[in-house]
Amino acid sequence: MYKVWCAIFADGGGMGLWTLDDIPWDRFDRDKLEPDVVRIVKAASLVEHNGAAYAHHLCRVFADDPEFQETARRWGEEEVQHGRALAKWAVLADPNFDFDAAFARFQEGFKVDFDADRSRRGSRAGEMIARCIVEIGTSSYYTALREGVAEPVLQEICRHIAADELRHYRLFYKHLDRCLARERLGRLARLRVAIGRVAEADDDELLDRAELLLDRGHRAVVRRRRPQDRRLRRRVADFQAGDA
Repeated sequence: MYKVWCAIFADGGGMGLWTLDDIPWDRFDRDKLEPDVVRIVKAASLVEHNGAAYAHHLCRVFADDPEFQETARRWGEEEVQHGRALAKWAVLADPNFDFDAAFARFQEGFKVDFDADRSRRGSRAGEMIARCIVEIGTSSYYTALREGVAEPVLQEICRHIAADELRHYRLFYKHLDRCLARERLGRLARLRVAIGRVAEADDDELLDRAELLLDRGHRAVVRRRRPQDRRLRRRVADFQAGDA
């Protein structure tokens, strides 16, 4: 089943490269704004923009693998672009939103050792499994957000980001295969990593970082817009059943 999902995503779901110039900013409709959604987007812009820092960490973990480092840097650049697009939309929605100041607070409150050269997942293969779980969940998140909002520019941004995250899944899956060929991480160990990352979904970095901007009551709003838990659990079953 795991191989089947990979084949499905390899054949479709990606939209290719895009830039902020491809977003129809002139279609922004203030009458279709929702205050809760504006706060969600502000928080998401911070998390996405921080992708370059995690890309740096991945390059440290894969210090002797220039092929993967190229993938990680490209991924980080695209995550930063996601953050820039979301931040630009947030400023249209709330001209008082100071992204630079908010991002500085985000970094101050998000103390992670991105210079570490070992994955918290215990192995390189474990790191790739966790990334696959994150990317497929994030794609589901932005798909749900697009379907749940009425503002047309945000719908388009979410459409692009969701497609990017599926493509990122394929990139990390490709490198997972390479890692498994070297590390031979057993099925139980793979399952343990996958379950662990799914369990973290209820304490996801997006929700945690949103606390820097939003009140606690807003967490329920975010969760109502996150239908990916069932899909993530299917991915866990795929990791368990896969031959890789």
